[in-house]
Amino acid sequence: MTATIKELNTVDEISEAYPVMKQLRSHLDEKTYIDLVTEAKEKDSYRMYALIDDGDIVAVIGFKPMITLYYGRFIWVCDLVTDAEIRSKGYGEKLLTYVHEWAKDRGCESVALSSGLKRKGAHRFYEDRMDYDRVSYVFKKELE
Repeated sequence: MTATIKELNTVDEISEAYPVMKQLRSHLDEKTYIDLVTEAKEKDSYRMYALIDDGDIVAVIGFKPMITLYYGRFIWVCDLVTDAEIRSKGYGEKLLTYVHEWAKDRGCESVALSSGLKRKGAHRFYEDRMDYDRVSYVFKKELE
């Protein structure tokens, strides 16, 4: 694999990743997606990287450094998606491994993420291929 990893910083770069990210975040239209990514980058230290193979974005990861009493200093992976047409070629593994190294270089102790209950294939990827431990449930309450 001769793919390269690139941080997405400009609105144009973020927009180029939308077709792949939409596969994971299907509830977002492009404008809302760009607005949220831009605000998260400005206010919440969110970073977005793309894996580019043969000139095309094939996978995208979004993450942010955090500090909590439970995890200490760590990276929270907010978004990770590989284009559905070309999964199982090592793209997700390459991006997640890149984030592991990024985290280590900055003194982080771990990388954590959540994955939807129905995403059984993703769970197998994280546990079997990437050696992640299942450590908790994530709960959510919609506010009126």
